[in-house]
Amino acid sequence: MTFKILGISGSPVKKGNVDTLLDAIMAAAADRGLETETVRLFDLEIKNCMHCNFCVSKQKQGKYCALDDDAQKVYAQLEEADIVVLASPVYFMRTSGVMATLLDRLRVFIFGNIAAGKLRNKIGLSAGVSWLRHGGMETTHLSHILAFVTLDMIPATLHSSISPLGASAVASFHGEGRFDPQVRLGVKTDQAGLDSAVALLARALELAELIHPQGPSRR
Repeated sequence: MTFKILGISGSPVKKGNVDTLLDAIMAAAADRGLETETVRLFDLEIKNCMHCNFCVSKQKQGKYCALDDDAQKVYAQLEEADIVVLASPVYFMRTSGVMATLLDRLRVFIFGNIAAGKLRNKIGLSAGVSWLRHGGMETTHLSHILAFVTLDMIPATLHSSISPLGASAVASFHGEGRFDPQVRLGVKTDQAGLDSAVALLARALELAELIHPQGPSRR
């Protein structure tokens, strides 16, 4: 049985810079023998949490939340994963709106009468792409890491990387903010950012092996 990693992209741009960074993480995971799965939030319908407290007492198997949308599938995928990657562009110095919407909906794993604690001790890895070198990268990571901490997950952090908080890449040349219409995937020229993705994945796997030295026990 191998560890399973779930990558979640919060970018509206299919096969854009965020997806490219996430693909680098998932490729490194596959090279290490992990089972991989990727979700693009913009391909799904995920509604805003209504704070109705359905999850507190009315959950049943396969029905985590009162809202009938694609979050139900993502919940099941999260339960099956050993490592979860949250990958987002930097929007207004934080994670994207669709990623924030999903994070709000994860209260089902905190208060749920069935699902509470189901993400405990899973490994969380944050990944972000910014336009500017210092344009909100760490606050985006913190958006993700605070969610991991709230869910009793274990964030994968690594000091010997661009940011200790997560995989970090820039979409403009050297993060200088200069626009070149000929360059669609600027993240591909950010070798240090791509290297940070591989390094953080290695750290996440190290943590997973420390937590589960005999291998995953979820199934």
